[in-house]
Amino acid sequence: MEATIALNVASMNAPLKDLNYLPLADRDFQIKDLSGDRNHLQTFCQIRDSHLSNSEIFGLWESNLPMYFLPSVHVFPDIIHQCCANYDPVHKAVLSPSQTVLFSITIESINEMIPFHSTEPLAHLSMGFLLEKASQLPNSEITRIAQMFMIPMHQPKGPPPYLCAFFTKTGKLILDMISLILGFRSSEYVDDITLVLLSIFTPGQPLAVKYDYATFIANKIHDQFLNLDRERVFKYTSYIYHLLLYYQPNNFPFPIRELDSKGNRRSVIFWSSIFHDCDSPYTYSEFIDLFVHPASTLLIGAPPPRITGDMKKILQLSKPYRKGGWYLYQNYTWIRIYGCELCPFKLPRYVPMRLFALEYFRQLIYGDLNHFCNVKKKA
Repeated sequence: MEATIALNVASMNAPLKDLNYLPLADRDFQIKDLSGDRNHLQTFCQIRDSHLSNSEIFGLWESNLPMYFLPSVHVFPDIIHQCCANYDPVHKAVLSPSQTVLFSITIESINEMIPFHSTEPLAHLSMGFLLEKASQLPNSEITRIAQMFMIPMHQPKGPPPYLCAFFTKTGKLILDMISLILGFRSSEYVDDITLVLLSIFTPGQPLAVKYDYATFIANKIHDQFLNLDRERVFKYTSYIYHLLLYYQPNNFPFPIRELDSKGNRRSVIFWSSIFHDCDSPYTYSEFIDLFVHPASTLLIGAPPPRITGDMKKILQLSKPYRKGGWYLYQNYTWIRIYGCELCPFKLPRYVPMRLFALEYFRQLIYGDLNHFCNVKKKA
């Protein structure tokens, strides 16, 4: 039987593709940033270089959007729930169990890690403001936006929303940045709220307005932390990971490059790609062992065990009732279900319950099919 690719970790009998680099099948889509094939770091550098060479006509760099367009990251909802449990809404800070501040959810903390320093006043931005502006958006302005950013053969004949596929390459780039900042799940459809932010751009003209994105993001993270237990929605995982890395760099074991070749402090997005899910040299197992485990240690105050008590109970409920065992090697962990002839996947040293469950049921189902399926057919 061909090994499943769901675990995204290395197998003893390696398949044709390296499982370490395949997308993880187990994803919580309620706690997930907008992600895709776009390399955020490359996009950031291209926009910056175009600005420095005066070849960029829309003013993307001056709009400050690229600074807040953080790389998409691996989804690991446990970290978000732990941050939420430790969140102090009064001081807008995530605390350790000893009540020390790990990082703050403030305008200043977000702008410091990017880094971004404005010398001019920025316009207020909120969902209420965008809804009000969207309701007042005239048809003439929608037509102007469509002529700038939509493919000629797909010019709109009615009101929004419009398919993102109808937009030009530049239009899609701006839509991706806007969707990430607004915390939208997808930019597949472009509604009137998104068009409000698109309307600030005019080729060859100064920006109509510059918005305060840091305040908007800080307020959205605050609100989503307060409502996470009820709504189960969080769309700023990338910001949480980068804030943890920026304010707690000494607690992570992987190499971090804080300074550039001239000795200047770099944006946190260039410090490490340990949790990036696009073009990262790190495997998902390394992400678990080198980032998730140290982050959990900070948030719960003690190192999580390699195999939790619940996992041990599932494998060995009692002496007479044992389904399998676990094997702790130096750089990886095995679990084995008795009766399964498949080679186990090499799990991370510190096994998350999600990966444990996928591997447990993979072996359990294979064992049942191998040993009992033919017997049932004969019966």
